[in-house]
Order: sequence, then C-alpha cells, then structure tokens
Amino acid sequence: MAKHPESLSTVLSGACDGEVRIWNLMKRVCIRTLQAHEGFVRGMCTRFCGTSFFTVGDDKTVKHWKMEAPAYGEAEEPINTILGKTVYTGIDHHWKKPIFATCGHQVDIWDEQRTSPICSLTWGVDSINSVKFNPIEMNLLGSCTSDRNIVLYDMRQSTALKKVILDMRTNTLCWNPMEAFIFTAANEDYNLYTFDMRFLGKALMVHMNHVSAVLDVDYSPTGKEFVSASFDKSIRIFPADKGHSREVYHTKRMQHVITVKWTSDNKYILCGSDEMNIRLWKANASEKLGVLTPRERAAINYNQKLKEKFQHHPQIKRINRHRHLPKMIYSQAKELRIMKEARRRKELNRRKHSKPGSIPLVSEKQKHIMAVVK
Repeated sequence: MAKHPESLSTVLSGACDGEVRIWNLMKRVCIRTLQAHEGFVRGMCTRFCGTSFFTVGDDKTVKHWKMEAPAYGEAEEPINTILGKTVYTGIDHHWKKPIFATCGHQVDIWDEQRTSPICSLTWGVDSINSVKFNPIEMNLLGSCTSDRNIVLYDMRQSTALKKVILDMRTNTLCWNPMEAFIFTAANEDYNLYTFDMRFLGKALMVHMNHVSAVLDVDYSPTGKEFVSASFDKSIRIFPADKGHSREVYHTKRMQHVITVKWTSDNKYILCGSDEMNIRLWKANASEKLGVLTPRERAAINYNQKLKEKFQHHPQIKRINRHRHLPKMIYSQAKELRIMKEARRRKELNRRKHSKPGSIPLVSEKQKHIMAVVK
C-alpha cells in the first residue's frame, strides 16, 4: 500500500495479480483500477507532490503512473516504463527531490527523467527486501537484506555507511518522522527493534508480543507510536518507548497481515491481508468519531482524568491491560513464555555452576545483535 501525501481520503494498493487500485476512504469505494504488472506488485510509492506514483513488480519493470485517471477514450498507459535486469522487491521516493530508490540485487538511485540509475549502492551480494528514505535527513537510506543485515547508506557519498547483523532476517524498517536517527525494524524472530543509527551495538528498545514473524511496520505522524503487521493474523500498536503493545486488532476472517499504514491525520490505521481485504481501524479504539458537543468533550476529559488518577489500582490496571486474544495467539504466547522461562533458568544454572565471569551477562537489547560493521 501507499499513502497519498496530500489527500487524506486517498490510498493506493497493489495485489499479487499485478492489479493496482486507488481507493476513496470517505466513500469506501475503488475509484480507479489498472493492470500495472504481470505477476506480483512488489512495491509502491507516491511522488512527494502527489501528482503521480511508481510501482515495481515481478516483470522486472519500474512504472510511473499519473494519479489522475485518463480522459474519456484514452488508453491506461504509464508515463514511463523502465526495464531492469533483475526483479525489484521494493521502491521508495525521496521526500523533496524527483529521485527514487529501488532494491533487488542492489539499491539503485534513479532520476525520474533518466532510464538508467544515477548510482548503485551495494555491500555484499545478497538480495535486498526493502528500502526506505529518511523523512528528516533526506539523503540517508535504510535497507534490509535477506542475509540478516540492516544496511544504512548516504546518497551524498554514494556509499554504504554501516550495517548491523541480527540473529534473524529483518523484513522491513520504518524511520521515525520526528527523530532523524531513530528507526524500527520488523524481524522474523517475532520482535521489533528500535535503533539509534549512531549506536547500532545496542537496541534502544525490544518490542515483544507478536507470536509470529513481523512483516511490516509504520510510524504515526507524531512519532510517539507505531503499528506492526504480523504473520500471526493480527496488528499491534506499540508506544515507541515501551516493550509491549497497548492495543491488538484482529478479526475471525483476517489472515496473514502483509502491509500496514498509519494515516497522516493520526486517526486511522489501514492494513492489507492475505484474504484480499483492506481494513480501516481507529488508532484509538474507544475514540468517538464525528463532532463532539461541549458536554460530551467534558465527560470524555473527566473520564480520562479519572483513569489517570486511579491507574495504579489493581482492578483499573487489569482492565486497562486486558485484551481478548484468539485462542491460537493466546496458546502460542503461553508456549513462548514457557520457552523463554526455560532458557532463562538454563542460563542462570550455567552461570551458577561456572567460573565467575566466564559467562558474560548480556541484556535482551544486545543478545540479538551479532555484529556491527562500518
């Protein structure tokens, strides 16, 4: 999926049959459909001004499309088509310049007016899953590779800056829109890791709760929270500075959630899943939609203050923390807790029966990081 940079009611989606749809969220209807690629649509991004968008697919092409539908009688044709040498697995547009980046065998930086890349960035030979421009330091890019690396690049030097190697593969990352050096990575080991790119030797925070691989992540416009999509058929909202989710969303019909977006007005969350549906959720589940009367607003504020005043009372704390979970997620979470406790007990026993100092004490924020290469 891709968000329109200027219109809150417009969102774009690409599917496994090569079809791209543009949706009007207010009317909840598809306003335009086009056959963009043969095979999967692997990535989408909109231009910073919102006049056009780019797609990449399994047919090794990058296509540039107008946001507006063609006039009556005109054919549905892309503005420009670039035929590449390998399959592209992701694309992202620069936040201010007519430049975009694609990833596959390597990261390529393209000018919109040219059919060959300005420069190619690579470090190693493995395939790259996703690439993202930093919204603040706009010359910085982050990418995730299938050999468990997160690689950071600088366009000004046309070179890679540094990389961090994790335990398991990272599927995608998202930069914090309010803090230039902070990004969050969605990993195959069921966790999300928030890093400061200046100090990659230790994660700022490990976000746990998912019971299967995390496939996508997106920050809220305020930078205080982010939403994650997982293979366990649920999406979760995490505060950026806390290790556990504040909210979990799921339905009986929802299958593996592939992509997730937080709308630019900070009120809604969009998710796309395997059973061919896009779902729209409230970012704050109990928030009342529509115009509030002064009495309603006063009552909401009063209730909020009551919750804050008694937040440490055991019953209030339990109500605030409790979320209904599907049986599958509940039983898997219980099993993971038992496994984690067993590992912790084993480590304590090894430390107790070993020579003092022979087994170093490693925190949860460091134990999943294999190496940092500069």
